Amino acid sequence: MRTAVYAGSFDPITNGHLWMIGEGSRLFDRLVVAIGENPEKRETFPLETRLTLLREVARPFRNVRVDSFAHRFLIDYAGSIGARYILRGIRNGADYAFESTMRNVNGDLNARITTVFLFPPRELAEVSSSFVRGLVGPRGWKKVVRGYVPEPVFRALLESEGRRR
Repeated sequence: MRTAVYAGSFDPITNGHLWMIGEGSRLFDRLVVAIGENPEKRETFPLETRLTLLREVARPFRNVRVDSFAHRFLIDYAGSIGARYILRGIRNGADYAFESTMRNVNGDLNARITTVFLFPPRELAEVSSSFVRGLVGPRGWKKVVRGYVPEPVFRALLESEGRRR
């Protein structure tokens, strides 16, 4: 069974993430979408909310499982669940530079796990969680953000922004 891990903070989940999940579910027998907890990052949503949202948007993909991990390297987490592949997206040159370095380090740590890179379609190439977070708040943000995130995430952003006011 070909198992891959697609990891990230998913804070919030974007349509780009959803595209990666869909492609990964077609490429691999099993795809584990894992939230890597990073204590250095300021969260928009707590871990439990992100897990719930990920499970909701990944529901159509029967071979996708949602999980989380903390205080571990991704390569070690992948090995611990029997994954032979790490799935990563590359949107631009900066992503390429970072991801190629990580691929090399991961290869040094565990040469049995292969990193697979996907390039999103043009309309998703600039979409990132940090980009979406930066759009929330100013007048008109709802119309703009709605096009970049799945509907359950949009509703969660509306609720979160409503609590802040």
